[in-house]
Amino acid sequence: MVSFELAVRLRDAGLRWEPTLGDRFSLHGPEMIDEVFVLSNMVADVHQFPDGAVIGFNGTTEWALDSVGKEDAVWLPAEHQLRERLGAEFMSLGLEGGRYSVRLRNGTRVAADDAGEAYALALLHLLDPTAALDQLE
Repeated sequence: MVSFELAVRLRDAGLRWEPTLGDRFSLHGPEMIDEVFVLSNMVADVHQFPDGAVIGFNGTTEWALDSVGKEDAVWLPAEHQLRERLGAEFMSLGLEGGRYSVRLRNGTRVAADDAGEAYALALLHLLDPTAALDQLE
């Protein structure tokens, strides 16, 4: 999964998000950064009882966060969403020396320990060519 910090860098570089079901996001604030939310049209969670676990369906979450503005949410794009955003600029993803390497049409290579992070860094480089300089091969 793309780190919160890299997701913020992508957003600040101009990556736009139109929320859809299944998207993952986090919220600003030190107590929320490690919490990952998934857009869904129903909330389901597991309740533990002495005689076993049940899956409960709820209209709202226990702590009753009613709503937040889209601008307060930080999208955590999935690998397939990042690859889609790279579009025709994406040439390949490979494993080189234990790291994932994304090669772009212009010959740029970006490497990271995680494939999602490599896609994200490649997209960041396209959005802002100076932003991912430390990860270029």
